[in-house]
Amino acid sequence: LKLADAIESNKEYLSKLEALDNGKPWKNGAYSAQIDLHLVIQCYRYYAGWADKLQGKHIPVDGEMMCYTRHEPVGVVGQIIPWNFPLLMQAWKLGPALATGCCVVMKTSEKTPLSALAICRLIQEVGYPKGVVNIVSGFGPTAGSPIALHMDVDKIAFTGSSPVGHKIMEMAAQSNLKRVSLELGGKSPLIVLPDADLDQAVAAAHIGLFLNMGQCCCASSRIFVHDEIYDKFVAAAAAKAKEWKAGPQFDETSLHGAQVDKIQFDKVMGYIEKGKAEGAKVMAGGERHGSKGFFVQPTVFSEVTDEMTIAKEEIFGPVSSIIRFTDVKDAIRRANNSKYGLAAGICTRDIGTAVKMAGELQAGTIWINCYNNFDMAAPFGGFKSSGIGRELGEYGLANYTETKTVYIPMDGKY
Repeated sequence: LKLADAIESNKEYLSKLEALDNGKPWKNGAYSAQIDLHLVIQCYRYYAGWADKLQGKHIPVDGEMMCYTRHEPVGVVGQIIPWNFPLLMQAWKLGPALATGCCVVMKTSEKTPLSALAICRLIQEVGYPKGVVNIVSGFGPTAGSPIALHMDVDKIAFTGSSPVGHKIMEMAAQSNLKRVSLELGGKSPLIVLPDADLDQAVAAAHIGLFLNMGQCCCASSRIFVHDEIYDKFVAAAAAKAKEWKAGPQFDETSLHGAQVDKIQFDKVMGYIEKGKAEGAKVMAGGERHGSKGFFVQPTVFSEVTDEMTIAKEEIFGPVSSIIRFTDVKDAIRRANNSKYGLAAGICTRDIGTAVKMAGELQAGTIWINCYNNFDMAAPFGGFKSSGIGRELGEYGLANYTETKTVYIPMDGKY
């Protein structure tokens, strides 16, 4: 709680530092670094509430025996966080680890090290014992791999790409078979049925994809729209994308900042060119914004097919692919035809249909008539190659505890 209060007292400074480091808008009328800081504070306060509520169970067993369980700290935890939401991902990892009594060695992304180091200063100021939280700035091979391979690290938690997640699993196995939790990539579908509220569906698709310049693991990058409303939806989605103002992060009218660096910028632009070459139709954007910096225009492609590269691979940028469908069962099958399973969305006014579809979509989070809604009490994580385990909520605590079973004979004499 003291750390949350300290972050709140330094919210202005930290949000500016986050925008400087990452490129996202500092402050605007939509999503910005200031919203990130609100969620960071909320996360630490939420998990502070769990610190004195961790408890096992009393279990009825055969015979004259008492049996109970204890949830004990897993021990020393290695954590590796990404560059897209540096402070928020730090909070998602530190919150449950500290609440369960673990010590942490965390590696931040080499692209965005500054804000996490500022949190280190606050951790010292509020009086954390030395060695409880340790932050390492560095590259994956020289800083991340040693953590994952270290024999004295009992658990590794990683958020990032699926290929690196595979490597983390290998290193955990090669060392001490440390516990592993992974929050990885996605290629999340949003299915828009013909009875959907068009404005609501377009808004869900827009925030689902363009939030944080498309640099979001659960981005709604495959938008399946029923043929009956396809043209209307495409026109509205393109118009909304064109209104999404790109610009410098400290211009308060900017809604859309730069990609994090040239590597990411070139990758996104490469996917845009691939989409054009494979026959997708550019309805909005499709080019860099301006002549300086790593700004990519919010881009909307129509006439995208399942076989196109932009419909299959995670782009991690502001590139929306709108795909036709005519049959709901077929749309669900196509939506599930991916190695990923992080999130999915459904837009319809028929709640029965929505609930049935939610049960059939292979994804860890389903948004109905909305997208990118988060709460610290609700778990988040993926199916298939999108990860192992869950973050946030009570579920997130399980990543950082070991369950111990204790038996005692009831052999009292009286």
